[in-house]
Amino acid sequence: MIHNETIDTQLNHRSIRKFKDQTLTKEQLETLYSVFGQTPTSMFMQNASLLHVTDPEEKKKIQKLCNQKYVGAEGDLFIFIVDLYRNQQIRKQLDKDDGRVHTTDIFFQAMEDTLLAFQNVANAVESMGLGYVPLGTVNDHPLDLLKTLDLPELTFPVLGMQVGVPDQKPQLKPRLPYKFTCFEGKYNKDLNVKELKDYDQVVTTYYDLRDANRRIDSFTKQITGAKLNNHETDRDQLPEELHKQGLCLDWK
Repeated sequence: MIHNETIDTQLNHRSIRKFKDQTLTKEQLETLYSVFGQTPTSMFMQNASLLHVTDPEEKKKIQKLCNQKYVGAEGDLFIFIVDLYRNQQIRKQLDKDDGRVHTTDIFFQAMEDTLLAFQNVANAVESMGLGYVPLGTVNDHPLDLLKTLDLPELTFPVLGMQVGVPDQKPQLKPRLPYKFTCFEGKYNKDLNVKELKDYDQVVTTYYDLRDANRRIDSFTKQITGAKLNNHETDRDQLPEELHKQGLCLDWK
């Protein structure tokens, strides 16, 4: 296996949930903005935007919506946004109709732009000795978040990122062995859950060592547990909220 500074940083990624009480410098922010802007983009449409949340009251609202105390606390909070509004406005001001901006096809291209930008920024964050945690919980209450951020039509927050100087050193969380996730030539459909026994034990040990007060857990137990069981959440409103934003209107 090849090792270099970039690869070793990626292989040692840990989500940081506790940061020192300091914000990013102007130089650090400008660097992250530049990295964001240089991300590959589908058809050169540049359908993503980055929002640095700075208002304390807004941060408190987002923290409540995410139900995670570290959101908007120490460090800096960023929201990665699918943004078709900008290109719609360009078309309008140049006397063109909306074209395909309301289609699922273009939305997915914008999603690709936004997710690639997220990972690009994440790599830059860690290369500077900083830490981050991805915030998928920004979509737990989509309508409330859209109102809180005062986003225009044809935009949608995809992921948040809390960034800062790490104030903890969590253990490396064990991932699935790549024989279960990376395939040569053809997807392997012959999964035998019994083959996950060793990995389950590794995960159980990880949780046991990480927090003595946490219940003992395993990977397969998590997959068969509440997270994927049938229950309604506000995230079930996502298609409806996308439509309200003028997105994916051809998606029935």
